[in-house]
Amino acid sequence: MKKHITIACLYTLITAIVLGLVYPLVITGLARLAFRDKAKGELIVLNGEVVGSRLIGQPFTGPGYFHSRPSAAGTGYDASSSSGSNLAPTNKALIDRVNNSVSTESNGMPVPVDLVTASGSGLDPDISPAAAFYQVPRVSRERALPEATLRQLVTSSIKPRQFGLLGEPTVNVLSLNIALNQIK
Repeated sequence: MKKHITIACLYTLITAIVLGLVYPLVITGLARLAFRDKAKGELIVLNGEVVGSRLIGQPFTGPGYFHSRPSAAGTGYDASSSSGSNLAPTNKALIDRVNNSVSTESNGMPVPVDLVTASGSGLDPDISPAAAFYQVPRVSRERALPEATLRQLVTSSIKPRQFGLLGEPTVNVLSLNIALNQIK
């Protein structure tokens, strides 16, 4: 019986070391070699300073910037509280938040849904091309830039479907706003 307990304890210890330490370290090392920027969270560095990640949204509230989707993660874009709101479509708090977002974003045209609703994780860094084009008149007015210039910037920022068929075309808001800052 003692021999069986010793073997079970040793097997548990060896398995914990191999699968809990060695395997994760090897996979992390391989990922850093093969996918250098992706393994570190796809951080965007500007002038030697990390300004954000291509994978996690962040708020842009100034009228001269393209706005992200609303966030339901904690106090807003909090990666440690990633989740949707879990509010039903008939929930008054959700209806009030969406109505408030619509009144804030409205320019007389129907507001694209991704500008007024949070994503499932609450951290979505992307918006639809329609949502980006919808914001062009406001950004143009605030920055005194021609709408045609901004439309070209949005068009060049559109990321197509993966492999030409998976998902929808998207625009990364952080990358778009960085490109916007470089115009003027």
